Amino acid sequence: MSIVIGVVGPHDLVDEVAATCEEQPGVSARRLDYDHESQAPAIVEAHAGQVEAWLFTGVVPYTLAREAEVLTRPATFVDYTGATLLQAAVRLLRAGHDVTRISIDTLTGADVSTTFAEAGLPVDRVRSLPYRSGLNSADVVAFHRRQRRAGAAVAVTCISSVHEALRDELPVFRLAPSNHSVRTALRQLLLYASSQAQEDAQIALGLACLPDGDGGLLKEVAALGGTLARFGGDTHLIVTTRGPLHDATAGFTALPMLRRLADRHDTVQIGFGLGRSAAEAENLARRALSRARRVGAAAAVLSLRGDTDIVLESTTAPPPVSDVSLAVIAQRVGLSVPTLLRLREVRHAVGGEPLTSREVADQLNVQQRTARRMLHRLELAGLAERTGNLSSGTSGRPLTLYRLTL
Repeated sequence: MSIVIGVVGPHDLVDEVAATCEEQPGVSARRLDYDHESQAPAIVEAHAGQVEAWLFTGVVPYTLAREAEVLTRPATFVDYTGATLLQAAVRLLRAGHDVTRISIDTLTGADVSTTFAEAGLPVDRVRSLPYRSGLNSADVVAFHRRQRRAGAAVAVTCISSVHEALRDELPVFRLAPSNHSVRTALRQLLLYASSQAQEDAQIALGLACLPDGDGGLLKEVAALGGTLARFGGDTHLIVTTRGPLHDATAGFTALPMLRRLADRHDTVQIGFGLGRSAAEAENLARRALSRARRVGAAAAVLSLRGDTDIVLESTTAPPPVSDVSLAVIAQRVGLSVPTLLRLREVRHAVGGEPLTSREVADQLNVQQRTARRMLHRLELAGLAERTGNLSSGTSGRPLTLYRLTL
């Protein structure tokens, strides 16, 4: 298969990892380096349309990008255990360091113990700091300094910014991925990408009902990467695949083409079906179109296997929120009624002032990425609006401010 992989990591690792990737036939690599690991999410966002998969040079930038929810393509990271750690131990021994007295970050104690045991090295005086969500480079630097005072002979780090901070004050060794580890991660990534490509190739059929003609529909379907044919009467058949439909609907959450078509037509009802065969996709598209007709004069619905229907878009002017059934809103945005009630309470509590995803997470007792996903869905449904950004107080990206209109 031919694939473009985005390699993300610090300057001194990206070229080497990318070169190892390009040894694989059909693989080309985009070298995307950073000065600090906190820049990884922004790099992914900026280049998302240029790659088909992501390979991170370590778990830290990968985790930061995953938690920021910017990974829309297959992604993995190079593991530093096994061959990488053994290679580092050999180099440290040759340099005269006592590898039985080290502090090591990012890797778990179990991974370090297993690797050292295979090499016949004791681990009773080896101290590790596994990477976890919320851990930053300052925390890691402080860990190594504590272990140095406690008798550690050398600090072993997987993080470039930590190496830069420590290299002038204590013995520190920077772990770099071995070629074997890179090839192992690449094989996993190619299998994942191949599976994703097969999934994206699922058939997506759409039935679009436009009683007053098909003006503008052909152009919209072409932008969707599909083809258009007459299905019968005032209904048209749209043929595409899962991948382009997923991208055009922002992950099956909206359908901007409906709003544009509604500017030209009084009635625009579209039903998409996603199936493993043309027959299955057509049956689901019929069900979706039937549902769209019940929703309103301008509506789009996606039907999936397992009796799942998603209202992608409806341009029918909604009544005031206070008069709308929360059950309808819940179905529209994919959140539960109790969650919407709690969000409404939060809005009243702050008097309509904008909130960050962190504040919503604290109020609802959920993870921040869950709160961010909720706010994104509400924004797409017109029930939340972005009002600006607020510095997070850390090296990470600023927090977005949202005003709830629920």
